Order: sequence, then structure tokens, then C-alpha cells
Amino acid sequence: MADDRLSPLGAALRRADPDRFLTALFAPAGPRREALFALYAFNHELARAREVASEPMLGLIRLHWWREAVEDAVAGAAPRRHEVAGPLAAAIRAHALPPGLFEQVLAARERDMDEAGPPDMAALLAYAEGTGGALGRLAAAILAGDKESAGAGAGAGGDAGAVGDAAFAAGTAFALAGLLRAVPFHAAQRRLYLPADAMAAAGLAPERLFDRGPNPALAGPVRAVAAAAAARLAEAREKAGAVPKSVRAALLPAALARSALRLLARAGHDPFDARVQAGGGAGRTLRLVWANATGRV
Repeated sequence: MADDRLSPLGAALRRADPDRFLTALFAPAGPRREALFALYAFNHELARAREVASEPMLGLIRLHWWREAVEDAVAGAAPRRHEVAGPLAAAIRAHALPPGLFEQVLAARERDMDEAGPPDMAALLAYAEGTGGALGRLAAAILAGDKESAGAGAGAGGDAGAVGDAAFAAGTAFALAGLLRAVPFHAAQRRLYLPADAMAAAGLAPERLFDRGPNPALAGPVRAVAAAAAARLAEAREKAGAVPKSVRAALLPAALARSALRLLARAGHDPFDARVQAGGGAGRTLRLVWANATGRV
């Protein structure tokens, strides 16, 4: 799809976050797809807060700005002058998106400002749930057209709860797989999102990874995170049958996560491997077409 056939927001998202952009294209054309573009562009703004800040405090200030932008939208105030804030405010109001989910995403992103990575798997899962999982619930709410699909907690009864739970599991898996693929990028910034206890058990200090790059000992911690992502993929697939086709785009990140985990396994769980960094190329679109048509994410 050429950029001149997209809204300015869609074109910007295509450049900033091509994976989520591709999944959004499977949403019905029109306001709901544009709302997804706004949601995913908002997520990109949060994700880059640490990267563009010269120090963690400045990153926290950027996140606070977005927290206030969400609060303004919920309160019905005029949106802030920003290419993403305006469409995001419109999406929040049009779809009555729960502010609590935005707070979950923002609170999780504050952990990006910590110098130390997650101490254990529980902390990493909490981060992935707060970022990708909560974002998945918001995407499902946009496409389903109700608050229940976003607000239902894990284990809630009814189809609406299953829709939100499926999107939550899919988003969490996508976040975990994305963190694994981003290990080289984060290492170059002297950051790490692998559990510290798993790294210690492998006898691998973060500084060794930062200074020297790939190490065979990295396979153990990466394999453990990949297993956690695979478990979330199984949850998403189990609940996907309750998800209407019009909402499937919210689950499609799971298809990309599944592909990324397969590439990692073939590469011996080495995130520095060129096959992992290539990301599957044009085959991503075919995988999304199949997942959207069959509902098997």
C-alpha cells in the first residue's frame, strides 16, 4: 500500500512500527482502523521516550506529558497540539476506552527508565503485560465497540471477556518476542530486558553482553523467555475461537510473535543471528493473511 493512500497518521505508523501497522490493515477500513493507527502511534511515542531522552528523568517527563494528554481526552478537554495526541483523543472518546488501561501502559513504560533490567521472569512478564497486553485489550475494545472486551480480567466469563483475554495474551506474547529480537539493539544502548536471575544462572554478566556482543551462554535466558511467550501464544489461540472476525486484527500480533519464536529456535536462540534480525521478510504478510482468514493465531 502506497503512503499516498494512507492517512498521514497511517503513513507515519508504517514507517515507525511496520509490524503493528500491518496488523492494523486487517481491521475494517474507516474510523476503527484510524483509531488503531492512533493507539499504535501513541505506543510508539511511549516506547521511544527513553531512546530520545538524554537522561531518565527527561524520559519520565515525556511520559507524564502523555499521561496528561490521556487525562485531558478522558475529561473532554481540547486535545494537545501534537500529530498523535489529537487522533488519540478522538479514539478515546469515540470508543470510551478505559483510562485504567492507558495507565497500565504508562506505568510499565516508566520501567524503561530504570538502569537495571527486570530482576526475574515475574518482573519481565509484568512489563510485557503492562505494555503489549494492555495495548492488546485497548485494540480489542476499539474493534469490538464496547468497553467490556477491554475491561474484562483474565478468567472473566462470556465472549466479551474472552475477546479481551485473547488480545491480552497475544499482545503479551508479541511484547516478549519483540524484546528478544531487540536484544542487540538494547545491548548497544547498555540496556537489557532479560531476567537478571536467568542471566546469573547462565554465568553471563550484562556487561559481557554490552562490551562483546553474542555469547553462547545467552541461549539459556533467551530460551526461557521464549517459552514464556509460547505459553501466552497458547492462551491466545485457545481463546481465539470466541473472537469475531471483525476483531481479529487485535490478535494478529500473535502470528508475528509465533514466527519470531520459530526463527529464534532455528537460530539456536541467538538473537544476534541475521535470520532473527531479518524478521521473516515478506512472509509476514502471508502469515497475517492466513491467521486472519482462519482465526488461528
